[in-house]
Amino acid sequence: MIGFVARLIGRAPPALSEAGAGDAASFAVLHAASFRRGWSEDEFERQLADRSVVAHRATRNGTLLGFILSRLVAGEAEILSVAVAKPRRGQGIARRLLELHLRRLAGLGITTVFLEVDEGNSAARRLYARAGFHQVGRREGYYPNPTGGAGAALVLRRNLT
Repeated sequence: MIGFVARLIGRAPPALSEAGAGDAASFAVLHAASFRRGWSEDEFERQLADRSVVAHRATRNGTLLGFILSRLVAGEAEILSVAVAKPRRGQGIARRLLELHLRRLAGLGITTVFLEVDEGNSAARRLYARAGFHQVGRREGYYPNPTGGAGAALVLRRNLT
């Protein structure tokens, strides 16, 4: 019976909430595990304390599963980073975080959202396409890859109005 209840709890949707400066350490750990160049705890502390930054997190039983954060400028937002813990990828966490985040941005009066995504990150590209983002630019040689080269960054945009 305990195993059954544990499986049910493990399948419960994550709790989504706004994040703050107290999340800097856990964000830094997840970011470092998700990207070639992770941001430090200090970098996250500065960003999360900045009034022009909006961040959300997904947790389950006190464990960080994912996060998203954006910087706001003059009615526009740039999504700076989205990360989901590797064992939790493919479970819809990024989609749920993105949906919540976009609703919050719209509620703040943001009309346009931009982001950059590695051309080789097909899962992220699918996520953003399904969320209504479209390509408006391309930066060659932007993301370093394991072979020593660098992949293109696709600049994506979505209007919220």
